[in-house]
Amino acid sequence: MSSAVTRGRTKVAVIGSGNIGTDLVIKILRLSESLDVVALAGIDPASEGLARAQRLKVATTHQGVDGLVEMDEFADVEIVFDATSAGAHQRHEEVLRPLGRTLVDLTPAAIGPYVVPPVNGYAHLDAANVNMVTCGGQATIPIVAAVSAVTPVHYGEIVASIASRSAGPGTRANIDEFTETTASAIERVGGAARGKAVIILNPAEPPLIMRDTVYCLVSDCDRKAVRASIEQMADAVRGYVPGYRLKQQVQFDDVAADDPLRSLLPAGAGSGPALKVSVFLEVEGAAHYLPAYAGNLDIMTSAALRTAERMAAHRSSREVAAR
Repeated sequence: MSSAVTRGRTKVAVIGSGNIGTDLVIKILRLSESLDVVALAGIDPASEGLARAQRLKVATTHQGVDGLVEMDEFADVEIVFDATSAGAHQRHEEVLRPLGRTLVDLTPAAIGPYVVPPVNGYAHLDAANVNMVTCGGQATIPIVAAVSAVTPVHYGEIVASIASRSAGPGTRANIDEFTETTASAIERVGGAARGKAVIILNPAEPPLIMRDTVYCLVSDCDRKAVRASIEQMADAVRGYVPGYRLKQQVQFDDVAADDPLRSLLPAGAGSGPALKVSVFLEVEGAAHYLPAYAGNLDIMTSAALRTAERMAAHRSSREVAAR
């Protein structure tokens, strides 16, 4: 008998009844064998997310985190997903941390350590608060890390293009935090010496699927090994985000001696051979609740679910070992 079965499902709650929180509730109900979502907290009593959760027999409150901690179901909750905004997460952390709950933060607040499942998914299983970076970060940091595994990345830049219709109030309110948090995680998790992030809200109709571009500036290296590392990483992400794919072959461009890109190279590599590695990605959502074009939201909820399941399995194994 597995430890997860021995322990029973880990009780979790979600704060945020918008698109991300609602999709997360549905994913847990449909896909997870180790988590049991028992509560959804929002602040709008008329929200579609709360109404849908009630139909799915999940307890709800429209009084936010304060209402959540007063619910009978909260007594058994071990992990709380925060699908609100960076500003709101500050207070949620202040309320929940003293109560001993673990937070999986889907906002760019970055209070806890960054977690990108295929890169450092096992590094922070005991952390009280983990940060899922951003949708652009979840899509692109694995690629930067894959390049870094083969050769030092002197500079990493990502451009995330998402459908405007998939960017709700929380996403729009967090644009500055998105760029800052993603750039920081490109360095701290992806391994780039310097990082930059750009987000584009594409108003096209019909809405376009999430597209991401990753640029890595490196010294001359084994191109075959870099391509293989990237393809292997893409397969790892696809293990929990089936719609994640490379749009075309990895591109390598020699950086000419007079190319302004050389200003981004470290002093010791400024005159030697250099390459720009370009990777083009597409992320199609699973359409559990959100439309398929909203891959930006799907990859966030999928990464958060994978992280919480690993935390639950870790706790189960630890408890079994202690017996």
